[in-house]
Amino acid sequence: MKTNFTLFRNYKPFAALAVGLMLSGSVNAQSSKSVVDAMVAEETNNSQLKTLAHELFDGIGPRLVGTPGMKQANDWAVAKYQSWGISAKNEKWGEWRGWERGISHIDMVSPRVKSLEGTQLAWSPGMGNKTVTAEVILLPDLADSAAYAAWMPKVKGKFVLVSTNQPTGRPDDNWKEFALKESFDKMKAERTAMTDAWKKRISKTGHTAKTLPVALEKAGAAGIITNLWSAGFGVDKIFQAYTKAIPTVDVALEDYTLLYRLIEGGTVPKLAIHCESKELGVVPTFNTIAEIKGSEKPDEYVMLSAHFDSWDGGTGATDNGTGTLTMMEAMRLLKTFYPHPKRTILVGHWGSEEEGLNGSRAFVEDHPEIVKNLQALFNQDNGTGRVINLSGQGYADAKNYLTRWLAAAPDSIKNRVKTVFPGAPGGGGSDFASFVAVGAPGFSLGSLNWSYFNYTWHTNRDTYDKIIFDDLSNNAMLAAIMVYMASEDPERASTVKAEGVKWPVPTKAIRRGGLDQ
Repeated sequence: MKTNFTLFRNYKPFAALAVGLMLSGSVNAQSSKSVVDAMVAEETNNSQLKTLAHELFDGIGPRLVGTPGMKQANDWAVAKYQSWGISAKNEKWGEWRGWERGISHIDMVSPRVKSLEGTQLAWSPGMGNKTVTAEVILLPDLADSAAYAAWMPKVKGKFVLVSTNQPTGRPDDNWKEFALKESFDKMKAERTAMTDAWKKRISKTGHTAKTLPVALEKAGAAGIITNLWSAGFGVDKIFQAYTKAIPTVDVALEDYTLLYRLIEGGTVPKLAIHCESKELGVVPTFNTIAEIKGSEKPDEYVMLSAHFDSWDGGTGATDNGTGTLTMMEAMRLLKTFYPHPKRTILVGHWGSEEEGLNGSRAFVEDHPEIVKNLQALFNQDNGTGRVINLSGQGYADAKNYLTRWLAAAPDSIKNRVKTVFPGAPGGGGSDFASFVAVGAPGFSLGSLNWSYFNYTWHTNRDTYDKIIFDDLSNNAMLAAIMVYMASEDPERASTVKAEGVKWPVPTKAIRRGGLDQ
Protein backbone atom coordinates (compact mmCIF):
# COMPACT_ATOMS: atom_id res chain seq x y z
CA MET A 1 0.00 0.00 0.00
CA LYS A 2 1.26 3.46 -0.85
CA THR A 3 1.60 5.48 2.34
CA ASN A 4 -0.54 8.61 2.43
CA PHE A 5 1.84 11.07 4.06
CA THR A 6 -0.63 13.92 3.71
CA LEU A 7 -2.57 12.47 6.63
CA PHE A 8 0.21 13.44 8.99
CA ARG A 9 1.29 16.87 7.82
CA ASN A 10 -0.25 18.66 10.80
CA TYR A 11 1.58 16.72 13.48
CA LYS A 12 5.05 15.48 12.55
CA PRO A 13 5.81 13.49 15.71
CA PHE A 14 2.96 11.11 14.99
CA ALA A 15 3.89 10.86 11.33
CA ALA A 16 7.12 9.14 12.27
CA LEU A 17 5.29 6.73 14.54
CA ALA A 18 2.70 5.86 11.90
CA VAL A 19 5.28 5.25 9.17
CA GLY A 20 7.33 3.19 11.54
CA LEU A 21 4.38 1.00 12.37
CA MET A 22 3.54 0.48 8.73
CA LEU A 23 7.09 -0.42 7.75
CA SER A 24 7.65 -2.75 10.68
CA GLY A 25 4.62 -4.91 9.91
CA SER A 26 3.97 -5.36 13.61
CA VAL A 27 2.95 -3.38 16.64
CA ASN A 28 4.79 -5.69 18.99
CA ALA A 29 7.70 -3.28 19.34
CA GLN A 30 5.40 -0.39 20.10
CA SER A 31 3.49 0.13 23.28
CA SER A 32 -0.26 0.11 23.31
CA LYS A 33 -0.14 3.69 24.46
CA SER A 34 1.76 4.74 21.35
CA VAL A 35 -0.82 3.23 19.02
CA VAL A 36 -3.71 4.68 21.00
CA ASP A 37 -2.07 8.11 21.12
CA ALA A 38 -1.49 8.04 17.38
CA MET A 39 -5.13 7.17 16.64
CA VAL A 40 -6.35 9.89 19.00
CA ALA A 41 -4.04 12.48 17.40
CA GLU A 42 -5.15 11.52 13.89
CA GLU A 43 -8.82 11.77 14.75
CA THR A 44 -8.31 15.03 16.61
CA ASN A 45 -6.32 16.69 13.83
CA ASN A 46 -7.48 15.03 10.64
CA SER A 47 -10.97 13.60 11.14
CA GLN A 48 -12.73 12.54 7.94
CA LEU A 49 -16.17 12.41 9.53
CA LYS A 50 -17.55 15.60 7.97
CA THR A 51 -16.43 14.53 4.53
CA LEU A 52 -18.01 11.10 4.98
CA ALA A 53 -21.22 12.64 6.32
CA HIS A 54 -21.51 15.03 3.39
CA GLU A 55 -20.94 12.31 0.83
CA LEU A 56 -23.36 9.85 2.42
CA PHE A 57 -26.20 12.05 3.70
CA ASP A 58 -26.13 14.99 1.28
CA GLY A 59 -24.94 13.11 -1.80
CA ILE A 60 -26.66 9.73 -1.49
CA GLY A 61 -29.35 10.38 1.09
CA PRO A 62 -31.78 7.88 2.63
CA ARG A 63 -31.12 4.15 2.43
CA LEU A 64 -34.44 2.32 2.56
CA VAL A 65 -33.98 -1.39 1.88
CA GLY A 66 -34.77 -2.25 -1.73
CA THR A 67 -34.19 1.26 -3.06
CA PRO A 68 -31.48 2.49 -5.45
CA GLY A 69 -30.16 4.71 -2.64
CA MET A 70 -29.34 1.66 -0.54
CA LYS A 71 -27.37 0.00 -3.33
CA GLN A 72 -25.63 3.30 -4.15
CA ALA A 73 -24.55 3.53 -0.50
CA ASN A 74 -23.26 -0.05 -0.53
CA ASP A 75 -21.13 0.69 -3.58
CA TRP A 76 -19.91 3.99 -2.11
CA ALA A 77 -18.75 2.29 1.08
CA VAL A 78 -16.85 -0.40 -0.84
CA ALA A 79 -15.10 2.25 -2.94
CA LYS A 80 -14.27 4.33 0.14
CA TYR A 81 -12.73 1.37 1.95
CA GLN A 82 -10.73 0.42 -1.11
CA SER A 83 -9.41 3.97 -1.37
CA TRP A 84 -8.02 3.47 2.16
CA GLY A 85 -6.37 0.19 1.18
CA ILE A 86 -8.99 -1.91 3.00
CA SER A 87 -10.51 -4.95 1.33
CA ALA A 88 -14.31 -4.62 1.03
CA LYS A 89 -17.23 -6.25 -0.72
CA ASN A 90 -21.01 -6.28 -0.96
CA GLU A 91 -22.35 -9.63 0.17
CA LYS A 92 -25.85 -10.61 -0.93
CA TRP A 93 -28.06 -11.92 1.85
CA GLY A 94 -31.57 -11.75 0.39
CA GLU A 95 -34.00 -9.82 -1.79
CA TRP A 96 -36.66 -7.19 -1.24
CA ARG A 97 -39.40 -5.25 -2.92
CA GLY A 98 -37.67 -2.67 -5.08
CA TRP A 99 -39.11 0.83 -4.88
CA GLU A 100 -37.94 4.34 -5.66
CA ARG A 101 -39.36 7.52 -4.10
CA GLY A 102 -40.30 10.40 -6.36
CA ILE A 103 -41.58 13.89 -5.68
CA SER A 104 -44.59 14.71 -3.50
CA HIS A 105 -46.82 17.79 -3.73
CA ILE A 106 -49.62 18.19 -1.21
CA ASP A 107 -51.59 21.42 -1.51
CA MET A 108 -54.76 22.67 0.12
CA VAL A 109 -56.78 24.45 -2.59
CA SER A 110 -59.93 25.20 -0.55
CA PRO A 111 -61.06 27.02 1.58
CA ARG A 112 -57.77 28.79 0.88
CA VAL A 113 -54.54 27.99 -0.89
CA LYS A 114 -51.70 26.57 1.19
CA SER A 115 -48.90 24.16 0.36
CA LEU A 116 -48.79 21.55 3.12
CA GLU A 117 -45.73 19.92 4.60
CA GLY A 118 -45.89 16.19 4.05
CA THR A 119 -44.47 13.19 2.29
CA GLN A 120 -45.66 9.89 0.95
CA LEU A 121 -44.83 6.97 3.20
CA ALA A 122 -42.28 4.34 2.21
CA TRP A 123 -43.49 1.98 -0.51
CA SER A 124 -46.53 4.16 -1.19
CA PRO A 125 -48.06 3.56 -4.62
CA GLY A 126 -47.31 6.29 -7.12
CA MET A 127 -49.88 8.31 -9.06
CA GLY A 128 -48.04 8.47 -12.37
CA ASN A 129 -48.53 11.84 -14.02
CA LYS A 130 -51.85 12.47 -12.30
CA THR A 131 -52.71 15.12 -9.73
CA VAL A 132 -55.89 14.27 -7.84
CA THR A 133 -58.01 17.07 -6.38
CA ALA A 134 -60.63 15.89 -3.91
CA GLU A 135 -62.47 16.69 -0.70
CA VAL A 136 -61.04 15.64 2.63
CA ILE A 137 -63.17 13.71 5.11
CA LEU A 138 -62.55 12.51 8.64
CA LEU A 139 -63.04 8.95 9.81
CA PRO A 140 -66.29 9.33 11.79
CA ASP A 141 -67.08 7.94 15.23
CA LEU A 142 -69.70 5.24 14.60
CA ALA A 143 -71.24 2.54 16.74
CA ASP A 144 -69.65 -0.62 15.43
CA SER A 145 -68.14 -2.41 12.45
CA ALA A 146 -71.55 -2.83 10.81
CA ALA A 147 -72.08 0.92 10.91
CA TYR A 148 -68.65 1.47 9.37
CA ALA A 149 -69.37 -1.06 6.64
CA ALA A 150 -72.52 0.90 5.77
CA TRP A 151 -70.55 4.16 5.77
CA MET A 152 -67.68 2.94 3.57
CA PRO A 153 -69.24 3.92 0.19
CA LYS A 154 -69.03 7.58 1.29
CA VAL A 155 -65.21 7.52 1.01
CA LYS A 156 -65.27 7.07 -2.75
CA GLY A 157 -63.18 9.76 -4.43
CA LYS A 158 -62.22 11.35 -1.09
CA PHE A 159 -59.00 11.77 0.87
CA VAL A 160 -59.51 10.28 4.35
CA LEU A 161 -57.89 11.44 7.62
CA VAL A 162 -57.14 8.34 9.73
CA SER A 163 -55.04 9.70 12.62
CA THR A 164 -55.99 11.36 15.88
CA ASN A 165 -55.95 15.09 16.44
CA GLN A 166 -53.46 16.56 18.92
CA PRO A 167 -54.20 19.33 21.42
CA THR A 168 -50.71 20.82 21.06
CA GLY A 169 -47.70 20.83 18.78
CA ARG A 170 -45.37 21.77 21.62
CA PRO A 171 -43.20 19.08 23.24
CA ASP A 172 -43.74 18.36 26.91
CA ASP A 173 -40.44 19.91 27.99
CA ASN A 174 -41.58 23.22 26.49
CA TRP A 175 -44.83 23.02 28.45
CA LYS A 176 -42.95 22.06 31.60
CA GLU A 177 -40.67 25.08 31.31
CA PHE A 178 -43.31 27.74 30.69
CA ALA A 179 -46.81 26.54 31.58
CA LEU A 180 -48.65 26.71 34.85
CA LYS A 181 -48.79 23.25 36.37
CA GLU A 182 -52.56 23.19 36.11
CA SER A 183 -52.37 24.09 32.42
CA PHE A 184 -49.81 21.37 31.76
CA ASP A 185 -51.87 18.79 33.63
CA LYS A 186 -55.02 19.86 31.80
CA MET A 187 -53.32 19.47 28.42
CA LYS A 188 -51.99 16.03 29.27
CA ALA A 189 -55.39 14.86 30.42
CA GLU A 190 -56.96 16.19 27.23
CA ARG A 191 -54.34 14.46 25.10
CA THR A 192 -54.84 11.15 26.89
CA ALA A 193 -58.59 11.38 26.42
CA MET A 194 -58.26 12.20 22.71
CA THR A 195 -55.77 9.38 22.14
CA ASP A 196 -57.92 6.82 23.95
CA ALA A 197 -61.04 7.95 22.11
CA TRP A 198 -59.30 7.60 18.75
CA LYS A 199 -58.05 4.12 19.58
CA LYS A 200 -61.62 3.11 20.39
CA ARG A 201 -62.81 4.69 17.14
CA ILE A 202 -60.32 2.62 15.13
CA SER A 203 -61.25 -0.51 17.08
CA LYS A 204 -64.95 -0.06 16.32
CA THR A 205 -64.22 -0.10 12.58
CA GLY A 206 -63.29 -3.77 12.88
CA HIS A 207 -59.87 -2.96 11.48
CA THR A 208 -56.39 -2.11 12.74
CA ALA A 209 -54.23 0.84 11.83
CA LYS A 210 -52.62 -1.51 9.28
CA THR A 211 -55.77 -2.94 7.69
CA LEU A 212 -57.98 0.17 7.75
CA PRO A 213 -56.14 1.95 4.88
CA VAL A 214 -56.54 -1.17 2.75
CA ALA A 215 -60.28 -1.29 3.48
CA LEU A 216 -60.65 2.39 2.59
CA GLU A 217 -58.70 1.80 -0.61
CA LYS A 218 -61.05 -1.05 -1.57
CA ALA A 219 -64.02 1.25 -0.91
CA GLY A 220 -62.70 3.74 -3.48
CA ALA A 221 -60.88 6.37 -1.40
CA ALA A 222 -58.61 8.69 -3.40
CA GLY A 223 -55.86 8.57 -0.78
CA ILE A 224 -55.03 8.10 2.89
CA ILE A 225 -53.75 10.96 5.07
CA THR A 226 -51.96 10.18 8.31
CA ASN A 227 -50.06 11.99 11.02
CA LEU A 228 -47.69 10.18 13.37
CA TRP A 229 -46.42 13.01 15.53
CA SER A 230 -43.10 12.41 17.27
CA ALA A 231 -43.79 14.70 20.25
CA GLY A 232 -41.44 17.49 19.14
CA PHE A 233 -41.62 20.72 17.19
CA GLY A 234 -42.31 19.94 13.51
CA VAL A 235 -41.34 16.28 13.63
CA ASP A 236 -43.19 13.14 12.49
CA LYS A 237 -42.34 9.47 12.30
CA ILE A 238 -42.25 8.28 8.69
CA PHE A 239 -42.88 4.58 8.24
CA GLN A 240 -44.55 2.55 5.52
CA ALA A 241 -47.73 2.57 3.48
CA TYR A 242 -50.09 -0.42 3.35
CA THR A 243 -52.15 0.65 0.35
CA LYS A 244 -51.54 -0.96 -3.04
CA ALA A 245 -53.03 1.50 -5.53
CA ILE A 246 -53.66 4.86 -3.84
CA PRO A 247 -51.14 7.11 -2.09
CA THR A 248 -50.65 7.21 1.66
CA VAL A 249 -49.14 10.49 2.83
CA ASP A 250 -48.07 11.77 6.21
CA VAL A 251 -49.02 15.42 6.68
CA ALA A 252 -47.13 17.34 9.36
CA LEU A 253 -48.91 18.01 12.63
CA GLU A 254 -49.39 21.71 12.03
CA ASP A 255 -51.17 21.08 8.73
CA TYR A 256 -52.92 17.87 9.73
CA THR A 257 -54.57 19.52 12.71
CA LEU A 258 -55.60 22.43 10.46
CA LEU A 259 -57.47 20.00 8.20
CA TYR A 260 -58.97 18.28 11.24
CA ARG A 261 -60.21 21.55 12.74
CA LEU A 262 -61.69 22.73 9.45
CA ILE A 263 -63.73 19.56 9.12
CA GLU A 264 -64.87 19.63 12.73
CA GLY A 265 -65.83 23.29 12.25
CA GLY A 266 -68.09 22.46 9.30
CA THR A 267 -65.76 23.38 6.40
CA VAL A 268 -64.87 20.75 3.81
CA PRO A 269 -61.27 21.31 2.68
CA LYS A 270 -60.00 20.22 -0.71
CA LEU A 271 -56.51 18.95 -1.43
CA ALA A 272 -54.55 18.50 -4.63
CA ILE A 273 -52.08 15.64 -4.23
CA HIS A 274 -49.41 14.50 -6.67
CA CYS A 275 -47.05 11.70 -5.61
CA GLU A 276 -44.58 9.86 -7.78
CA SER A 277 -42.84 6.56 -7.09
CA LYS A 278 -41.61 3.57 -9.05
CA GLU A 279 -41.96 -0.13 -8.42
CA LEU A 280 -38.68 -1.85 -9.34
CA GLY A 281 -39.63 -5.49 -8.93
CA VAL A 282 -37.59 -7.83 -6.76
CA VAL A 283 -34.05 -6.58 -6.10
CA PRO A 284 -31.06 -8.15 -4.33
CA THR A 285 -30.07 -6.85 -0.90
CA PHE A 286 -26.56 -6.65 0.51
CA ASN A 287 -24.41 -6.23 3.57
CA THR A 288 -21.17 -4.31 3.06
CA ILE A 289 -18.27 -6.13 4.70
CA ALA A 290 -14.71 -4.80 5.02
CA GLU A 291 -11.66 -6.61 6.35
CA ILE A 292 -8.15 -6.04 7.69
CA LYS A 293 -6.59 -9.50 7.71
CA GLY A 294 -5.04 -10.80 10.91
CA SER A 295 -1.31 -11.55 10.94
CA GLU A 296 -1.07 -14.05 13.81
CA LYS A 297 -4.60 -15.36 14.35
CA PRO A 298 -6.36 -14.69 11.03
CA ASP A 299 -9.15 -17.13 11.83
CA GLU A 300 -10.17 -15.24 14.96
CA TYR A 301 -12.19 -12.06 14.54
CA VAL A 302 -12.93 -8.69 16.07
CA MET A 303 -15.85 -6.86 14.51
CA LEU A 304 -17.26 -3.35 14.20
CA SER A 305 -20.97 -3.19 13.48
CA ALA A 306 -23.64 -0.69 12.41
CA HIS A 307 -26.72 -0.96 10.26
CA PHE A 308 -26.52 0.85 6.94
CA ASP A 309 -30.18 1.03 5.98
CA SER A 310 -32.61 3.69 7.17
CA TRP A 311 -36.17 4.84 6.94
CA ASP A 312 -36.44 7.57 4.34
CA GLY A 313 -38.40 10.47 5.79
CA GLY A 314 -35.03 12.14 6.38
CA THR A 315 -31.58 11.02 5.29
CA GLY A 316 -30.97 8.53 8.08
CA ALA A 317 -28.22 10.70 9.53
CA THR A 318 -28.48 9.55 13.16
CA ASP A 319 -30.24 6.24 12.49
CA ASN A 320 -27.88 4.87 11.70
CA GLY A 321 -25.65 7.08 9.60
CA THR A 322 -23.68 8.19 12.64
CA GLY A 323 -23.05 4.59 13.65
CA THR A 324 -21.99 3.84 10.09
CA LEU A 325 -19.55 6.76 10.03
CA THR A 326 -18.19 5.86 13.46
CA MET A 327 -17.25 2.40 12.25
CA MET A 328 -15.85 3.59 8.92
CA GLU A 329 -13.66 6.16 10.64
CA ALA A 330 -12.54 3.59 13.21
CA MET A 331 -11.51 1.27 10.38
CA ARG A 332 -9.55 4.10 8.76
CA LEU A 333 -7.70 4.74 12.02
CA LEU A 334 -6.97 1.06 12.49
CA LYS A 335 -5.70 0.61 8.94
CA THR A 336 -3.42 3.64 9.32
CA PHE A 337 -1.89 2.83 12.71
CA TYR A 338 -2.53 -0.90 13.13
CA PRO A 339 -2.31 -2.30 9.61
CA HIS A 340 -1.27 -5.82 10.65
CA PRO A 341 -3.56 -6.78 13.52
CA LYS A 342 -3.11 -10.06 15.38
CA ARG A 343 -6.73 -11.06 14.75
CA THR A 344 -8.73 -10.31 11.62
CA ILE A 345 -10.75 -7.11 11.95
CA LEU A 346 -14.11 -7.02 10.19
CA VAL A 347 -16.78 -4.38 9.90
CA GLY A 348 -20.38 -5.19 9.03
CA HIS A 349 -22.67 -2.54 7.55
CA TRP A 350 -26.00 -4.33 7.74
CA GLY A 351 -29.03 -4.12 5.49
CA SER A 352 -32.69 -4.20 6.60
CA GLU A 353 -32.10 -3.70 10.30
CA GLU A 354 -35.24 -1.59 10.34
CA GLU A 355 -37.39 -4.52 9.24
CA GLY A 356 -36.02 -6.97 11.80
CA LEU A 357 -32.19 -7.13 11.94
CA ASN A 358 -32.33 -9.13 8.73
CA GLY A 359 -28.87 -8.37 7.35
CA SER A 360 -27.02 -9.20 10.55
CA ARG A 361 -29.17 -12.25 11.26
CA ALA A 362 -28.40 -13.51 7.77
CA PHE A 363 -24.67 -12.95 8.37
CA VAL A 364 -24.83 -14.96 11.59
CA GLU A 365 -26.60 -17.78 9.74
CA ASP A 366 -24.22 -17.69 6.77
CA HIS A 367 -20.90 -17.40 8.66
CA PRO A 368 -20.81 -19.82 11.59
CA GLU A 369 -17.02 -19.98 11.26
CA ILE A 370 -16.78 -16.25 12.10
CA VAL A 371 -19.39 -16.36 14.85
CA LYS A 372 -17.65 -19.32 16.50
CA ASN A 373 -14.30 -17.53 16.50
CA LEU A 374 -15.51 -14.05 17.41
CA GLN A 375 -13.42 -12.28 20.02
CA ALA A 376 -15.85 -9.36 20.28
CA LEU A 377 -18.25 -7.24 18.25
CA PHE A 378 -18.94 -3.57 18.97
CA ASN A 379 -22.15 -2.04 17.62
CA GLN A 380 -23.45 1.54 17.76
CA ASP A 381 -27.02 2.44 16.86
CA ASN A 382 -28.73 5.03 19.02
CA GLY A 383 -27.88 8.42 17.67
CA THR A 384 -25.16 10.99 17.41
CA GLY A 385 -24.21 11.29 21.08
CA ARG A 386 -20.96 10.25 22.70
CA VAL A 387 -20.87 6.71 24.10
CA ILE A 388 -21.75 6.62 27.79
CA ASN A 389 -22.95 3.04 28.39
CA LEU A 390 -21.39 -0.39 27.96
CA SER A 391 -23.07 -3.56 29.20
CA GLY A 392 -21.62 -7.04 29.58
CA GLN A 393 -24.70 -8.44 27.79
CA GLY A 394 -25.10 -11.24 30.33
CA TYR A 395 -21.64 -12.77 29.90
CA ALA A 396 -20.23 -13.78 33.26
CA ASP A 397 -16.63 -12.75 32.59
CA ALA A 398 -17.24 -9.69 30.40
CA LYS A 399 -16.11 -7.36 33.17
CA ASN A 400 -12.60 -8.81 33.04
CA TYR A 401 -11.88 -8.16 29.38
CA LEU A 402 -14.13 -5.18 28.58
CA THR A 403 -12.71 -3.25 31.54
CA ARG A 404 -9.18 -4.14 30.48
CA TRP A 405 -9.76 -2.96 26.90
CA LEU A 406 -11.56 0.20 27.97
CA ALA A 407 -8.69 1.12 30.28
CA ALA A 408 -6.50 1.89 27.26
CA ALA A 409 -8.72 4.79 26.22
CA PRO A 410 -7.87 8.35 27.34
CA ASP A 411 -9.50 9.48 30.57
CA SER A 412 -11.61 11.97 28.65
CA ILE A 413 -13.26 9.04 26.85
CA LYS A 414 -13.31 6.14 29.31
CA ASN A 415 -14.34 8.14 32.38
CA ARG A 416 -17.62 9.04 30.68
CA VAL A 417 -18.55 5.41 30.04
CA LYS A 418 -20.73 3.70 32.64
CA THR A 419 -20.27 -0.07 32.66
CA VAL A 420 -22.83 -2.62 33.84
CA PHE A 421 -21.78 -6.21 34.53
CA PRO A 422 -22.80 -8.83 33.79
CA GLY A 423 -25.77 -6.95 32.35
CA ALA A 424 -28.57 -8.56 30.38
CA PRO A 425 -28.48 -9.82 26.79
CA GLY A 426 -30.08 -7.58 24.17
CA GLY A 427 -33.21 -9.13 22.74
CA GLY A 428 -33.44 -7.41 19.37
CA GLY A 429 -33.01 -3.65 19.58
CA SER A 430 -30.07 -3.56 17.19
CA ASP A 431 -27.69 -5.81 15.31
CA PHE A 432 -25.45 -6.83 18.20
CA ALA A 433 -28.46 -8.83 19.40
CA SER A 434 -28.19 -11.10 16.34
CA PHE A 435 -24.82 -12.25 17.67
CA VAL A 436 -25.76 -12.35 21.35
CA ALA A 437 -28.74 -14.59 20.56
CA VAL A 438 -26.38 -17.34 19.39
CA GLY A 439 -23.99 -16.87 22.32
CA ALA A 440 -21.40 -14.72 20.55
CA PRO A 441 -19.83 -11.71 22.34
CA GLY A 442 -21.68 -8.75 20.81
CA PHE A 443 -21.70 -5.46 22.69
CA SER A 444 -23.63 -2.22 22.27
CA LEU A 445 -21.90 1.14 22.58
CA GLY A 446 -24.79 3.09 24.09
CA SER A 447 -24.86 6.82 23.35
CA LEU A 448 -26.06 10.00 24.98
CA ASN A 449 -29.62 10.80 23.94
CA TRP A 450 -29.55 14.24 22.23
CA SER A 451 -33.41 14.05 22.00
CA TYR A 452 -32.95 11.07 19.70
CA PHE A 453 -36.28 9.31 20.13
CA ASN A 454 -38.41 12.44 19.69
CA TYR A 455 -36.49 14.34 17.06
CA THR A 456 -34.45 12.07 14.81
CA TRP A 457 -35.31 8.39 15.32
CA HIS A 458 -37.32 7.38 12.23
CA THR A 459 -38.37 10.96 11.54
CA ASN A 460 -38.49 13.57 8.80
CA ARG A 461 -35.82 15.55 10.70
CA ASP A 462 -33.08 12.91 10.75
CA THR A 463 -30.61 14.94 8.70
CA TYR A 464 -26.96 16.07 8.56
CA ASP A 465 -27.53 19.19 10.67
CA LYS A 466 -28.38 17.05 13.73
CA ILE A 467 -24.93 15.44 13.89
CA ILE A 468 -22.64 16.32 16.82
CA PHE A 469 -19.24 15.75 15.26
CA ASP A 470 -17.22 16.09 18.48
CA ASP A 471 -19.22 13.22 19.96
CA LEU A 472 -18.83 11.21 16.77
CA SER A 473 -15.04 11.66 16.92
CA ASN A 474 -15.12 10.46 20.51
CA ASN A 475 -16.97 7.33 19.41
CA ALA A 476 -14.66 6.60 16.48
CA MET A 477 -11.64 6.78 18.79
CA LEU A 478 -13.31 4.56 21.38
CA ALA A 479 -14.35 1.96 18.81
CA ALA A 480 -10.89 1.85 17.28
CA ILE A 481 -9.23 1.51 20.69
CA MET A 482 -11.58 -1.28 21.83
CA VAL A 483 -10.96 -3.21 18.60
CA TYR A 484 -7.21 -2.70 18.85
CA MET A 485 -7.13 -3.98 22.43
CA ALA A 486 -9.42 -6.92 21.67
CA SER A 487 -7.22 -7.91 18.75
CA GLU A 488 -4.01 -7.67 20.80
CA ASP A 489 -5.37 -9.53 23.84
CA PRO A 490 -3.52 -12.85 24.21
CA GLU A 491 -6.64 -14.40 25.74
CA ARG A 492 -9.88 -15.33 24.05
CA ALA A 493 -12.91 -13.52 25.42
CA SER A 494 -15.08 -15.82 27.51
CA THR A 495 -18.71 -16.35 26.48
CA VAL A 496 -19.79 -18.19 29.61
CA LYS A 497 -23.28 -16.97 30.45
CA ALA A 498 -24.02 -15.52 33.87
CA GLU A 499 -26.22 -17.66 36.07
CA GLY A 500 -29.87 -16.76 36.24
CA VAL A 501 -29.88 -14.70 33.05
CA LYS A 502 -32.66 -15.42 30.57
CA TRP A 503 -31.20 -15.68 27.08
CA PRO A 504 -32.99 -14.59 23.89
CA VAL A 505 -33.92 -17.15 21.27
CA PRO A 506 -32.31 -16.73 17.82
CA THR A 507 -34.64 -15.45 15.09
CA LYS A 508 -34.19 -16.34 11.44
CA ALA A 509 -33.58 -13.59 8.92
CA ILE A 510 -36.33 -12.61 6.51
CA ARG A 511 -34.60 -13.31 3.20
CA ARG A 512 -37.41 -12.13 0.92
CA GLY A 513 -39.32 -9.09 2.13
CA GLY A 514 -41.84 -6.41 1.28
CA LEU A 515 -43.68 -8.73 -1.11
CA ASP A 516 -47.07 -10.39 -0.99
CA GLN A 517 -46.44 -14.03 -0.25
